[in-house]
Amino acid sequence: MKKLIVLVASVFMLQACDDGDITLESFNFDTVNIQECTDNNLIFKINGDEMLLINIPEASFANEETPDGSPRIVNISSSNQIIYRIYSGTVTSNNICATIPPATPVVQDEWNATGGTIEIITDALYDVDGITVIGYTHNIKFVNVNFSGSSNSFSFTEYNFGNYETN
Repeated sequence: MKKLIVLVASVFMLQACDDGDITLESFNFDTVNIQECTDNNLIFKINGDEMLLINIPEASFANEETPDGSPRIVNISSSNQIIYRIYSGTVTSNNICATIPPATPVVQDEWNATGGTIEIITDALYDVDGITVIGYTHNIKFVNVNFSGSSNSFSFTEYNFGNYETN
């Protein structure tokens, strides 16, 4: 009788262990450099078939150092966007910067940031003399950013997008 109860309980447990089709989306662009489009305000990172892009006003990258502990804050909105995309194949800057984007690869999935902020800390870049400013480095960090797509959503408490340099 004990063997029968153990067998029935085992069968029940195997049937009850379905976790569904939950997919947690995330991304990793730590090892790739920031690129930019010359005709618009888009900056982005590409990693194979994935792209993470930021569309915010150029004024957000003011060539002026931010005081210590006081980053420039950009609130996520319909005009200040962060978009994460997965394409059907390897993606290039032409897929986002071209006036008429190529037909392939196509966007398979897209998640738009629906809340949170972008923090930008700006520091001057100096020539080898240590006196002459030759540009600026803008460290970009996402804080409490929520991404929403057609099938699911995910969020980051903090995500370091990287350093973007301007002249």
